[in-house]
Amino acid sequence: MNQSKQNQQGVALIIVLLIVAIVSVLATEMGGRLQLQIKRASNIKENNQAYWYAMGAEQYARKSIKQLMDEDGEVIHLEQPWNQEFIYPIQGGGIQAQLIDMQSCFNLNALKVTQPSVNNNIPNANNSLTLIEKKTAFERLLRSIEPEISSYNIDILRDSLVDWLDEDNNPTQLGAEDSEYESRQFPYVAANNFMVHKSELRMVNGVEVPWLRELLTLVCVLPNDNLFKINVNTVSEKNAAVISAATGLDLSGARSVLATRGEKGFQTTQEFLSEPSIQALTLSAEQKTWFDVKTSHFILHTKTKYNNSTFVMQSLFKVDASNNVTVIRREFSGS
Repeated sequence: MNQSKQNQQGVALIIVLLIVAIVSVLATEMGGRLQLQIKRASNIKENNQAYWYAMGAEQYARKSIKQLMDEDGEVIHLEQPWNQEFIYPIQGGGIQAQLIDMQSCFNLNALKVTQPSVNNNIPNANNSLTLIEKKTAFERLLRSIEPEISSYNIDILRDSLVDWLDEDNNPTQLGAEDSEYESRQFPYVAANNFMVHKSELRMVNGVEVPWLRELLTLVCVLPNDNLFKINVNTVSEKNAAVISAATGLDLSGARSVLATRGEKGFQTTQEFLSEPSIQALTLSAEQKTWFDVKTSHFILHTKTKYNNSTFVMQSLFKVDASNNVTVIRREFSGS
């Protein structure tokens, strides 16, 4: 009887110990999950705060561009306040923002062939001759890249970019359409539409890694817009290749022209075209329309930090004829 009672007490003790162990494990797991949820909620809160700081910077930039266009919109140059980096410290973090003129680079979408009008079948201003001149300008841009790109590769990329943008599936000379891209290890098809972002260029036939990074510093993309207007006042001497490509000047000549514009830039397009080195080129009527001293597109690079969260956003602004400013594209990242 005593032995049986002792055995029962031992079993009961083991059961109690098991229950205590299970409860301890559950409590530890619940505590860990609670801490994880608290940390997750804290991260979401900090990320949201960093996001709204970025949106605040965007609204401030939008208001500043509106004021700029109302007061000095006829001549945009690098010495105006919009070109200054904006740094604003806040408790637990800060806001860093920089506006860049999107018409100080080569718009890749300018090489898109505009289709004839559906109603009257009359081609618009972007006809075959215009496209040829723009393709020639793109060739000159590629020839200014280091390391040097072979002439054959330049021809391939030039025609392939036109094919990437046009709406048909017929290769242009040395270009490429779906048949080329579908034959690759990881197949895809040509966009046959406007580019959305300049990083899309890496998918075009003929692009090579060694010189792609350098090319991307000179090009840009205006969404759904084949506008080719270069603000001669906002192209930096570092990016003089853009002026060289559009005019036909060599790099040193393009830098010399940019160096003569003064602090407030050229006051009119004609003032730029009257430069002796530009006049000597006998630019075509089409080429002369490529230059301006005004701007209708800006991009804002914003980086915000709040506690342990970092948020990065790019906002593309477009200014219409009435100086109304709208955001036409946003890109987000976390670093």
